[in-house]
Amino acid sequence: MEESVRPSSTVNGTPQHIDLQSIPLPPQRGTGSAAAVGTTSARPPYAAWESRYRAWVIGSDVFTAFALIVMSAFLIDRSDPHDMHALGTAAAFLFGLSVCRAWSPRVLGEGAEEYRTLGRGLVTTAVLVALGGLLFGALAVQPWVFIVVPMISVFMFLQRYALRQVLHRRRRLGECLLPVLAAGSPDTVADLIARTKADPHVGWRVEAVCTYSGAGAERGSGEVEGVPIVGKLDDLAGHVRRGGYRVVAVTADQHWNPKRLQRLAWDLEGTSAEMVVAPMLMEVAGPRLNVSGVLGMPLLRVTAPMFTGGRRLVKEALDRFGSALLLTLVSPLLLAVAVAIKLDDRGPVIYRQRRVGRDGHAFTMLKFRTMVTNADKLKQDLQADNEGAGPLFKMRKDPRITRVGGLLRRYSLDELPQLFNVVSGRMSLVGPRPPLPEETAKYAPDARRRLLVKPGLTGLWQVSGRSDLSWAESIRLDLRYVEDWSLALDLVILWKTFRAVVQGRGAY
Repeated sequence: MEESVRPSSTVNGTPQHIDLQSIPLPPQRGTGSAAAVGTTSARPPYAAWESRYRAWVIGSDVFTAFALIVMSAFLIDRSDPHDMHALGTAAAFLFGLSVCRAWSPRVLGEGAEEYRTLGRGLVTTAVLVALGGLLFGALAVQPWVFIVVPMISVFMFLQRYALRQVLHRRRRLGECLLPVLAAGSPDTVADLIARTKADPHVGWRVEAVCTYSGAGAERGSGEVEGVPIVGKLDDLAGHVRRGGYRVVAVTADQHWNPKRLQRLAWDLEGTSAEMVVAPMLMEVAGPRLNVSGVLGMPLLRVTAPMFTGGRRLVKEALDRFGSALLLTLVSPLLLAVAVAIKLDDRGPVIYRQRRVGRDGHAFTMLKFRTMVTNADKLKQDLQADNEGAGPLFKMRKDPRITRVGGLLRRYSLDELPQLFNVVSGRMSLVGPRPPLPEETAKYAPDARRRLLVKPGLTGLWQVSGRSDLSWAESIRLDLRYVEDWSLALDLVILWKTFRAVVQGRGAY
């Protein structure tokens, strides 16, 4: 789905050609252009491609929902599409998605938040249909609540994903990006620039920088990571008005204070820019952050991570049911892999290894054997060739890996027996990587927070590079998952895992 710029998708048998090539893009400005120093006229609040993309999302959602509703009216009620069930479901759909802001430009293309708001809108739709049936005496609404709305949800999530892939492809080509003016200390701005370059699918391109001193701005010689410094913090609003930036990213700096930030917010009113302030909290985001007013002050509330409660029970149930279902579906593949391993060197099929689970409790993790039978003894002789990060032992060309094992590792088939660990409750489908006991003995206090939740068959580390990641990056991703876990994030990770496994990225 990610190879062409103008893909074609099919919904209910009807081809839908997504042509983002025809979208008039905002002027593409180089880092040394006149626009970067704030001399061009301001752009409109929303570039043409933003409006076009939002129109595609709304149009595809409405078309799919109404097409399925009309079909269901004939198949379920055997009547014309103007009956009460069809009309009520259509009205509930429009109201539910609108109220939950599933079409807001703020969430379209924004990580798991887009899917989270879409899910809330569809759940609201189902609730409204059920309540409407009770209120108006249309008691035969069960098929609409439990079949039609879930069917709409499946198609709609797939459509949103397809549209997002088109947008992400354009962004990797340097198009459909939001021009950003970053303001803060040179170090924190440099970090922001590096992140936007590493993840262009987010849609930010830092085109100008303001610092406290504005060093080099007047001579046109100052820059941060190749992005020009255009002025001081106090001049920021003027540059935004002249340059038409869409995002003002405020990063950490000792010179920021409440008065200066408030003045900046006032000065940006009426411009096309959205002000984004980094909260300066390590990897805390999503549903844990809430802003509320107390004693006349805006306070950023950071709720504690959810390690227990209703959502965790739902996750536990989905883990058990999902892993049992997957074991049933892949049982022929498990048998084929077991036979291949046995025929390769006549050794044992399953490799059992002690790993550390939730709260530091050890358990036996199951894997298909991919190395020679005396691999643990040979490990000491290979320590000088270790390419792993931190306490991990990894080699790109490990001589202990068998012929069949190399293929299994490339596509992560050796991990499939861990589904039995998930069924037994020792692991989760999604979570931090299960560490070895000798690894945890070397953990710093922050790394030990990984043990607050069950280890996972997959996780952020799996979809972000796997063995190619540094030790610090692996820890950062695992801690981010522990801190910001949600069911929506789990679903996104599971889908990305499928793609990573198929492509064999970072596996050796």
